[in-house]
Amino acid sequence: MNSILAEQTQLNDKLSHRFIALDPAGYFLIYLDREHSLICAEHYTNEINEKGLAVDPDTGEVIACQGNAPRVPTAIFRAKTAKELCIAILEQPDLRLVSYLDHAAYLGREFMKAEYALAHQLDYIQD
Repeated sequence: MNSILAEQTQLNDKLSHRFIALDPAGYFLIYLDREHSLICAEHYTNEINEKGLAVDPDTGEVIACQGNAPRVPTAIFRAKTAKELCIAILEQPDLRLVSYLDHAAYLGREFMKAEYALAHQLDYIQD
């Protein structure tokens, strides 16, 4: 790995561990559908409790990153490119699935990572 790439990777890893307030409009799970060459994003609702944790709006239970019972997405988006996904999710006036600018920026970055992974046959892991 060249020194510029190593420095970028180290900085991005560090920045991934900063505090980010959770978006009360919900969250997305992003994955690849390699069979159809698509980037997929599932939207889920949540509420934020007094501790700043995402909780299931129906049960009030904290939504764990792993090991939770399956939830039903409120919307599923599929697209060939990151730009197509961003337009579908962020540029539709009747959709309000993202309420924080940092969440929108995060999604754009993740969609670009997913697009790159899809195009180069790499694994994609959501940050």
